[in-house]
Amino acid sequence: MRFVDSNVLIYAMLKPRKEPDGKIAEMKKKSLQILKRIQEGEEVATTVVHLSEVANMIASRSSLKMSAEFVREFMSLKNVEVFEVSPDDYLKASLVASEREVDVNDALACLKMAEKGIEEIYTFDRHFRKLDVVVV
Repeated sequence: MRFVDSNVLIYAMLKPRKEPDGKIAEMKKKSLQILKRIQEGEEVATTVVHLSEVANMIASRSSLKMSAEFVREFMSLKNVEVFEVSPDDYLKASLVASEREVDVNDALACLKMAEKGIEEIYTFDRHFRKLDVVVV
């Protein structure tokens, strides 16, 4: 099982506002390949916080309807596990974020991955290289 970061799902779901440069186009292509593997049954996990990031971005850049449909469809996949996040989890993540100079939600992903024994993450975020995970 791999953790899927919100940026992968955002790149897969949203159309760029303008013609993307080579780097953005490549991330879009890779994110669509990852989403296809998930839809075909690859086991992945994320947190409710990361799913919320995706839903909010879809709602702001596309539509509320598309946002709600994405959440419903993604969460209904049997191969997708969405981890709950407690206030204590988020507090711990904020401490790790300060120590490692990363985003709080990146630290949260790392903590949840360690808690669940997940070593690999799908992400385009370079901050994960500062954390003890394998970026795929």
